[in-house]
Amino acid sequence: MPKGVAKWWRRRGRVERTFLVLLTLFLALYLTGLRALAWPAGIVTFLVGVAAAFQLARRLMRRAIWRLRNRLIAAYLFIAVVPIVLLASLAGIAGWMVIGQMAAYLVNTELRHREMSLLRPAEALLRVPIQDTGNALMRFGMMSHEAFPGAELLITGEREIRYPAHSTVAHPPSGWGRASGLVVRREGGQDRLYTWAHLVEGKSEITVLAPVTHEVLSQLVPGLGDVALLPLIHHSTRVPEPRSLFDFSLTGFFQPEVLRWEAPHKRAEFPLILAVATRASAVLATVFQQPDWAEGWLVAFAAITVLYLLVEMASLVAGVQLSRSITGAVHELYLGTEHIKQGDFSYRIRVKGRDQLAELASSFNTMTANLGRLILVAKEKERLESELAIAREVQDQLFPKDVPASRTLELKGLCNPARMVSGDYYDFMPLSENALAFAIGDVAGKGISAALLMAAIQSIMRTQLSTSFGGPFSAASLVSRLNRQLYANTAPEKYATFFFTLYDETSHALTYTNAGHLSPLLLHGGEFSSLEPTGTVVGAFPAARYQERSVNLEPGDLLVAYTDGIVEPENAYGEMFGDDRLKELMVRYSAADSSELIARTMEAVNQWTGSSELQDDMTMVVARRL
Repeated sequence: MPKGVAKWWRRRGRVERTFLVLLTLFLALYLTGLRALAWPAGIVTFLVGVAAAFQLARRLMRRAIWRLRNRLIAAYLFIAVVPIVLLASLAGIAGWMVIGQMAAYLVNTELRHREMSLLRPAEALLRVPIQDTGNALMRFGMMSHEAFPGAELLITGEREIRYPAHSTVAHPPSGWGRASGLVVRREGGQDRLYTWAHLVEGKSEITVLAPVTHEVLSQLVPGLGDVALLPLIHHSTRVPEPRSLFDFSLTGFFQPEVLRWEAPHKRAEFPLILAVATRASAVLATVFQQPDWAEGWLVAFAAITVLYLLVEMASLVAGVQLSRSITGAVHELYLGTEHIKQGDFSYRIRVKGRDQLAELASSFNTMTANLGRLILVAKEKERLESELAIAREVQDQLFPKDVPASRTLELKGLCNPARMVSGDYYDFMPLSENALAFAIGDVAGKGISAALLMAAIQSIMRTQLSTSFGGPFSAASLVSRLNRQLYANTAPEKYATFFFTLYDETSHALTYTNAGHLSPLLLHGGEFSSLEPTGTVVGAFPAARYQERSVNLEPGDLLVAYTDGIVEPENAYGEMFGDDRLKELMVRYSAADSSELIARTMEAVNQWTGSSELQDDMTMVVARRL
C-alpha cells in the first residue's frame, strides 16, 4: 500500500473504516450477481454510513469552528439571527393563516346572511292571506334574485304555488322538517349544490331552492377574490391585482355544513371545503371598508418589515465587526504565544484602539518583555550558580582535610555555610614535630566577596608560616603582618575577625592572639573561662597593635572556638541562641567525641531557629587536651 494511502487510512476512525469495508463488500456482492447477500449487506452499510456521516459532520463542524471568530459568528447566528428568522416566519405564517381565515369568514358570513334572506320571505309567505300572495311572491322574487339568482319556490298543502311559474322544483323527500342552508342534490348522475329553505306549518309546506354556482360565490363579497366549494365548484384563481410589491396572494379555507337532499338531516358523505383565493389588500379593504386605508396599512407593515430587516442586517454587520475585533486580538495573542513557545521573546503584537483588548495586547507585550528579561536574569543566575558551585568546590579544597598529628591535642573543625560559599575560615597547620597552629576567622559580609577574602587570609597565613618555618613563631607578629597585608590589598570596608593559636607539645602551652573575634570558651575542671580579644579586627587599621597571651592546657580541657553563626541566630521571638546554651552543650557532651559535640551543637542551633535556612555561616573548632 502506498505511504500516502496508508497514512490516509490510519487517520480514519473505526466507523469510517468499517463503512469502507462494508461498502466494498456490498459492491463486490452486487457486481458478482449475489443479490440475495448484497441487499442485507447494503442495509448494514447504509446504517454504518449514517453513523460515519454523522462523525464526519461533527469533525467538519469542529474544524470549522476551531477558530474563535467562526465560533462567535456561529453563536451569534444561533442566538440572534435564527430566532428572528423563526419569529418572522412564524409571524408570516400566522398572518397568512389569519388573513386567509378572515377571508373565509367574510364569505361564509355573507353566505349565511343570504341564506337567511331566503328563509325570511319564505316564512312570510306562509302567513300571507291568499289574496295577497301575488304581491308577496313579487317581493320574494326581488329579494331572492338579489341574493341568489335563479331561486325557485314551491308551496304545497291547501294550495300549490310555484315561482316562477315554469319552476320544476320538486317536493323534498319525506322526513324533512324546518331546514335551511346548503344541500347537495343528485341530478342527472351528478351532484349539484344548492342553498335552500324548507318550512312546514300546518298542512302547508314551502320549499325554496337556489343553485349555488361559481359566479354566485365569487359575488358574495365583491372585490374579495375568487370563491369555490371544493370539490364540487372549482375556482379559477381570479384574484385581485396586487396593489404593491408586498401584496401577496393567499387562500382561506372553511368547511361549511352541507346536507344531503335524499337523506333528511344527514351530512353529505364527502366534506366540502370553502376556498377563498384573495390578496391581503382585498381582505384588509373589506374589513376596514376603506381601500386606501388598507393599502396604507399594508405599506406601513411592509415598511416596518423592511426597517426591521435593515436593523437586523446592521446588527449582524455590527456583531461580525465586534467578533472580528475580539477574535483578531485573540488571534494576535495566539501568534504571540506561538512565538514565545519557540523562544522568540522579541515578538510584539499590534495594539489597536484604546479598549480593554488593546490594554490586554499592551499587557501581553509588557509581559513578553519582562519574560525576556527574566530569561536573561535566569540564565545569568544559572551561570552565577554554576560559578558559585565551582567556587564552593574550590573553597572546600581550602578547608583542611587532615589534622596535624599531635600526641597531646585532638583537633576537629567544621564549617556549614549559609550560602553556596562561606565567609568563615578555619585552618590547622603543622609547624614542627612539637608545635602546631590553628586559626578561626569570620569575614565581614557573605557570599563570593567574603569567600575571596577568606581565601586571601588563608593564603597569607600559610605563606607567613612557610617562610617562618624552623624559626621562632610569634602569634602577635603573624597577626600584625596579616593585618597590614589585608589592609594594603583589599578594599577599606573589607575586614575580618581572627583568632590565631600556637600550641607547644612539650609545654602544653597555648599561645593565642584574638583579633576582635568572639571569645573562645575553655572548659577546665568544670569551670569556663574566655579567651578575650587582644586586638581589633584585621584589615581595617594598618597600624593596629596586637598582643598575645598563653594558657596551659591540662588533660581533659576542652577549648571551643566558634563564629557568630553559632550563638547569634534568633528564634521566632527574637531571642538569640547565646553563650549559655553553648556552654550547656559543652558540659553535656564533654566526654563525647569532638565530632559529635560539633554535630549536636549545630543541630541545636537549627532547632532553635525553626528554619530550614541558616541565618549565618556556622563554623566551629574544638581542641581537646589528651
